[in-house]
Amino acid sequence: MLNAMMKRFLIIPLLAGLLMLAAATATYAAYAASHAIDVPAGMAPEPVRVTAIRVMKSERLLELLDKYGNVIRSYRIALGKNPIGHKEFEGDNRTPEGQYVINARNPKSEYYLSLRISYPSTEDRKMAKRKGLKPGGDIFIHGMPNGKSWMWWKYNTKKDWTNGCIAMMDKDIKEIWELVGDNTPITILP
Repeated sequence: MLNAMMKRFLIIPLLAGLLMLAAATATYAAYAASHAIDVPAGMAPEPVRVTAIRVMKSERLLELLDKYGNVIRSYRIALGKNPIGHKEFEGDNRTPEGQYVINARNPKSEYYLSLRISYPSTEDRKMAKRKGLKPGGDIFIHGMPNGKSWMWWKYNTKKDWTNGCIAMMDKDIKEIWELVGDNTPITILP
């Protein structure tokens, strides 16, 4: 008699759970059907295209944006060894701030893949010249140094270590290399 009573108490919650699962499945199916993308037969939806890059130095974050300004992807980054403030001259170990574009690619750099940032701008050159200094250049978004992956404690995105470039993990720069076109605008914020 005790076993029969225990079976009833076990069956009731089991049936209630199955009914809730069926209701949730039906609700999701209705939601999915009402939010489906209407794509003509034989055509895939248009892929998301990266139209801009935004870097937030204080957050050590690089974001890829679509044409509406929505974040498509975000990545952790490392900056120059002297990260606070705008790059003023060659050798200051700062990462520049401002509006630039991706203007070159180097698949055979000292680092795993690199995308060149168009620093210095005309204004950057003028500012350095007023101080009697060279503005520097060769600022890139790049991966880790080639052949030094064993030095993981030195080259990573947990601390700033570059001479002014933006560094990221190799898997991340590979993805960016494939998603970002030449002349893509990049905004580097403090």
